[in-house]
Amino acid sequence: MTRKPFSIALLFVVFSATAQVDLSYYLPDGVRFNPAIPTPASVIGHEVGEWHISHDRLVNYMMALDKASDRITLEVTGQTYEARPLLLLTITSPQNHQNIESIRKQHVQLSDPAASAQLDTRKMPSVFYLGCSIHGNEPSGANAGLVMAYYLAAAQGQEIESFLQNTIILFDPSFNPDGLTRFASWANSRKSKLISPDPNDMEHNEAWPGGRFNHYWFDLNRDWLVAQLPESQARITQFQRWKPNVLTDHHEQGTNATFFFMPGEPSRVNPITPERNQELTRKMGEYHAKALDQIGSLYFTQEGYDDFYYGKGSTYPDVEGAIGILFEQASSRGHAQESVNGILTFPFTIRNHFVTMLSSLKAVNELREDLLNYQRDFYKSALAEAAKDPVKGYLFTSRDRSRTYHLLDILLRHQVDVYAAAGTSTINGKAYPAESSYVVPLNQPKYRLIKGMFGKMTQFKDSIFYDISSWTLPLAFGLDYEELKTAPGLGAKVQEAIVPVGKFIGEKTRYAFAFETYGYYSPRALYRLVSHGIRVKVATEPFYHASGKRFEAGSILVPLDNQDKAPEQIEVFLREIAEKDGIDMYSFQTGLDYRGVSLGSSSFQVLSKPSIALLVDGGSGFSGVSPTDAGEIWHLLDQRFNIPITCLPVAVFNTANLNRYTTIIFPAGSYNSISEPAREKLKTWIQNGGVVIGFEQALNWFTSAGLGKFDMRPLTDGDTKKESGPRPYGEIQDAVRAQETSGAIVEAEVDLTHPLLYGYYSPRIPMFKSNNLFMEKAKGPYANPVIYGNSPMLSGYMSKRNYPRFKNTSGAGILAMGRGRVIGFTEDLAFRAYWFGTNKMLLNAIFYGGFIRSEAAR
Repeated sequence: MTRKPFSIALLFVVFSATAQVDLSYYLPDGVRFNPAIPTPASVIGHEVGEWHISHDRLVNYMMALDKASDRITLEVTGQTYEARPLLLLTITSPQNHQNIESIRKQHVQLSDPAASAQLDTRKMPSVFYLGCSIHGNEPSGANAGLVMAYYLAAAQGQEIESFLQNTIILFDPSFNPDGLTRFASWANSRKSKLISPDPNDMEHNEAWPGGRFNHYWFDLNRDWLVAQLPESQARITQFQRWKPNVLTDHHEQGTNATFFFMPGEPSRVNPITPERNQELTRKMGEYHAKALDQIGSLYFTQEGYDDFYYGKGSTYPDVEGAIGILFEQASSRGHAQESVNGILTFPFTIRNHFVTMLSSLKAVNELREDLLNYQRDFYKSALAEAAKDPVKGYLFTSRDRSRTYHLLDILLRHQVDVYAAAGTSTINGKAYPAESSYVVPLNQPKYRLIKGMFGKMTQFKDSIFYDISSWTLPLAFGLDYEELKTAPGLGAKVQEAIVPVGKFIGEKTRYAFAFETYGYYSPRALYRLVSHGIRVKVATEPFYHASGKRFEAGSILVPLDNQDKAPEQIEVFLREIAEKDGIDMYSFQTGLDYRGVSLGSSSFQVLSKPSIALLVDGGSGFSGVSPTDAGEIWHLLDQRFNIPITCLPVAVFNTANLNRYTTIIFPAGSYNSISEPAREKLKTWIQNGGVVIGFEQALNWFTSAGLGKFDMRPLTDGDTKKESGPRPYGEIQDAVRAQETSGAIVEAEVDLTHPLLYGYYSPRIPMFKSNNLFMEKAKGPYANPVIYGNSPMLSGYMSKRNYPRFKNTSGAGILAMGRGRVIGFTEDLAFRAYWFGTNKMLLNAIFYGGFIRSEAAR
């Protein structure tokens, strides 16, 4: 296949509307195209690269191809939060389409060692998953997808016929429809007739939060493993249904870069990934290099990016017997922009992606048997490695059935075999009841994936991570779990994750009900009640049920007397809670309790309906409030707990009347744009009873704004003494990055009697730490509800300079200001929607923060 020579002029001229390229700029020479197949321009109304494609027009074109071509079938696999369809096109020869289900069933047998030996891979097609623009403001991938879809539908000749006969192509033209639409609207609405390549132009400077993220401002390229978002869930379902051999993931990077393709940094490959994976990745790299050489495009490989975290699109396939390939094109972030390499045009970025889509297709075909055999060997060798592993499985449980359910949901989504525990056991002082415990044996084909989910790691080849260094799922969920050193006994295999349903315990009553708050959805239950005007109280001292059951501090009491609603109406709400929130309800016939406090005790605190503002915006791009941190909280309250919030832009906060809110949340970020009058207004609001909750860097702003002191440990001369000798200049960048704490799992010691810890039952809780904020302990005896001890690291990386600074610090602090409270957490409590174990601390701060005693303040 020949290509037109690279035109250097295209990069170095100011790109005007009249200089727009047509389809021939992208397509290879010497290929005939079926005239019955519509071109992109005939459907979307403009040439590819002339405007940024909007998702609706992208969908229209894919549907037109589906209608016109017998090589394509289109499936809607789900929808986004903004109700945009998620598409998957299956592209192959018409002959393969006639037998597509039998081809699929045969292909997935490669992942079953019991069946794979009988397969003749010489006669099997490979499966190639091609996906575009998971970051919406990295749109050249999705726009290149228009050209690729046309090429696959319309190209004629022996080469394409051979490719289609030997390949099943699963094509996702937009991994992130909501983000793609947001960015396309931004760039298109700010495009001039005479395109401005000036980086200062409005077209190149997105407003907060930018188009990178989905509706709730999540980075979807961190969600492949945990799959908490609808886009990821639809994608993983299709991935597991087909188990592709190769998945390519088309991205963009900084404007002054060139083009990157895998492999990544050799020292930063996850040790679970077989070396053969990297060998095949390098072989595929030779195809990309040749294709880019032919058109004169600069590129780089084996630097900057890595294959460590299995939650990314280019790394998740590596633990599933496939090859994941990341492509990163320098971004024009609009239609044309100046760069150190000249003016970078949008069509140029599209062409590089299209060229590497073709080189990937060629590689998948020419390495077809290698890829199929590798997949078969991957799962066979997994069983051999499992047999040698001293760990034979994992056992997990929790008093909170909902968190257990959500972990089961993840495991089953990835087709991991899970079993009920064969019996009750006690290990290391922890009880594992048979009825609520589960076993994941390692002797199964998904051995490597399970190790990637459950394993802990504190020793690393490298000290730099492109993303987080640890993500151990049972720790993230706050579950009790154990490594099993002998082959576990197995109960029934779990076929589906069943949403827990609570039950009513005790006789019918007209006196009171109570429930514990161990359940994950207890905050949702609380809001159901208070939002309907039902008087609810939280216990600050233990009390007992007639059955002898002890209710700890943090349990909820619902008295039936003197309510605005009849007892029968209240019971309807409580039954809804039991059914939908999975919480057991206990009826009380009397308030008398000689073992604990009686139900009329003043130690019970009446709860009010919270009115919550979440600060957002505050800057352009990545300045101001962190979009991902704000989005996590928005999603948590809005989607998980059905608690309404106001997303309050910082600029509006400066002039808004705050008296309509009971709680204001400051996510991680910078708050320099809050005006001095707004600071004073905030102080007055707090003194009058308002509750402020802040995270990570927001605590530094609290201190500078005069809301109180959250003192952080400084870096001292002693901390750097070991690094004082002469070192090569070339090590500067790596030395600086090695000090980053990008994401480690640490253990906190907690005070279970403190309102921030109501609903927890273990005195030690795994926390996720992704910063170098080390808060000094408070001097007050009651003011350190969350502390880190002498050996807090559970899994992950922290530098030798920072780890000593981190030891014996505080993770949470409370400041009293008049009748109000300022509550600060040094960690992200809602990390990426999968860190279930610490979510309740935030909800406790919302519901109970206002009555934390002043003696517990810093």
